[in-house]
Amino acid sequence: MAEPLFLLDMVLALILPLAGVQLGRHAGRLRSGRPVRRWPLYAVLAIAVVRAAVAVLLLLTSGWAVAGQRVLLGLPVLVLPLGWALVAARRGGPAATAWHTAAMGALASSFLLFVPPGPQDLTVAALGCLAVLGGAAAVSRFSAAHRGPAAGRLARLPWQGLIASAGVAVVLTGLATTAPSDHSGPHASSADWGGGSQVAQAAPHHGGHHSTAPASAARSVSTLTGPRDTTPDVRFHLTAARGKVRLSSGRTVDALLFNGRAPGPRLTVHQGDLVEVTLSNKDVREGVTLHWHGVDVPNAEDGVPGVTQDAVPPGGEHVYRFVPDRAGTFWYHTHRDADSTVRRGLFGSLIVEEPRGGQPAASGHVRTLFTHVWPGSGVSFGTHDTPMREAVRPGDPVTLKVVNSSEEPQRLLVGGVSYRVTALDGNTVDHPGRLPSGTDLLLPAGGRYDLAFTMPTGTVTVRAAEGEAALALSPDGHGAPARLGEGTLFDRLTYGRPAPGATTVPDRYDRDFDVVLDSGFGFADGQFTYGNTMNGRMAPDVPTLMVTEGDRVRVRITNRSVTDHPMHLHGHRVQVLSRNGTPATGSPWFTDTLNVAPGESYEVFFTADNPGIWMDHCHNFSHTAQGMIMHLAYSGVVSPYHGTSH
Repeated sequence: MAEPLFLLDMVLALILPLAGVQLGRHAGRLRSGRPVRRWPLYAVLAIAVVRAAVAVLLLLTSGWAVAGQRVLLGLPVLVLPLGWALVAARRGGPAATAWHTAAMGALASSFLLFVPPGPQDLTVAALGCLAVLGGAAAVSRFSAAHRGPAAGRLARLPWQGLIASAGVAVVLTGLATTAPSDHSGPHASSADWGGGSQVAQAAPHHGGHHSTAPASAARSVSTLTGPRDTTPDVRFHLTAARGKVRLSSGRTVDALLFNGRAPGPRLTVHQGDLVEVTLSNKDVREGVTLHWHGVDVPNAEDGVPGVTQDAVPPGGEHVYRFVPDRAGTFWYHTHRDADSTVRRGLFGSLIVEEPRGGQPAASGHVRTLFTHVWPGSGVSFGTHDTPMREAVRPGDPVTLKVVNSSEEPQRLLVGGVSYRVTALDGNTVDHPGRLPSGTDLLLPAGGRYDLAFTMPTGTVTVRAAEGEAALALSPDGHGAPARLGEGTLFDRLTYGRPAPGATTVPDRYDRDFDVVLDSGFGFADGQFTYGNTMNGRMAPDVPTLMVTEGDRVRVRITNRSVTDHPMHLHGHRVQVLSRNGTPATGSPWFTDTLNVAPGESYEVFFTADNPGIWMDHCHNFSHTAQGMIMHLAYSGVVSPYHGTSH
């Protein structure tokens, strides 16, 4: 429900300045003795009433985290001066001043929606609004006292002055709430990782303590590596190169390949293995890195150019070493120009099986599916943009590992069998309940689901909600995929049951952070633009979350924009505590890529146990290219790349 309310509020906020300008122009008539047209006042009133109703509905449906700023700041700036104008119009008094002030309130309220301040900027924004409204009233009163004999014309002249002064105040407030602060941190250009710029300023948020290690105790990111003096248990070599991908429909795509294929080779390892991967770049001019999505590798192995390494140029090579600490479904992809290079094929699956000598790998029919959108194409399952069919014997156990390598959330329709979600983002679900046929899955960008079921005697269909991509499993391999309609959407919040001794959350936290996702105007790479913001800013100017090793950290992530944002914190998995105030009550919900839909507010928890400088960004790479990036930085950790540090 939040998305249409957000859109309605945006439309009203676009109309509001027009009505406000007319209200200011007509205010002069109150002094000139000419007939007064009150329609602009009533137009602003009507818009204010509807916007107030929107705020109330958001408060009731999404909670205070989503609607609070509208209630505390956006509406009072509009409604309080408007109330004064209505009273003055009925009772006399300084009606022109009240109308001028109400007109300026309309402009300020609209400004707050399109240049949304972050939580750390609310005081500055409130003071800026007071200055604008007070200035409007003061200029109006001053002009009334010194308007001279030509009362009619001069009584209306102040409005031009008010517009100019308001413009100056708005620009100053916008600069104060969107421009970089004095805190500096590692930066990199938007080309460095392909989702936008790199590290933001190191601005501690509210809550907990804050300590900074002395320079002599600083640790370089380059020293936070995997084991370098031990023989690897498994070695891989991935070579990135330009090439072609042929989709099942016959369409050919100019692509980027790992080892001559896209998706790249499936890498299968065991929990506890020392994994060594050598990356070579044959001719990818953008440069290449490898990020191990969901695996909590040491910081130097994270594959973020400009922060943890330099991108590998054509003809170059880089070696990664890490030890995966849990079994599950993961994936790898480049982090250089990712909005283009991942879409064109630089990604693949990483399957971590149970430790050697322990529980055997899943038996039966095991299938990994990427939901992907190739350039100029619709949703595909890997390179299949048309239905595919496979034979599975009835009674065999089936495990489908589904990975979303596209930018948008993908809705998967599952029919013909009841199933269980046994893992999410590589994290096992305790006591997963059986979901009836027709239960849909919403897979975030970058997210993974493991589905398990016993093959029936009929056909099982897994279909993308958009496009023709589908997988049909049948006993003879000839069954056609069913035409499925959208069903009930799977909800992880209450799914499963906690196992005995399941992980519990702490009763207190060392750090509390608020991360507000919005859309509006701001500075991205020094240019003023419209895009997606985090805490009122765009990279590289988003305040960094500063922690100390061992901190217990709680973060509230609130989405006030009109699009989904799959938030991905590198180097850590988080536990979901609640959604819009409703506690998570099923099996403990661990994730590394949390889809935050419009109007949703999640509380998550993690322990700061992996030192480094870590990206925390929207995994829709188009959004990150617009600046939706912040960082989690540990005190005393510095980055040698681009000569910058925390």
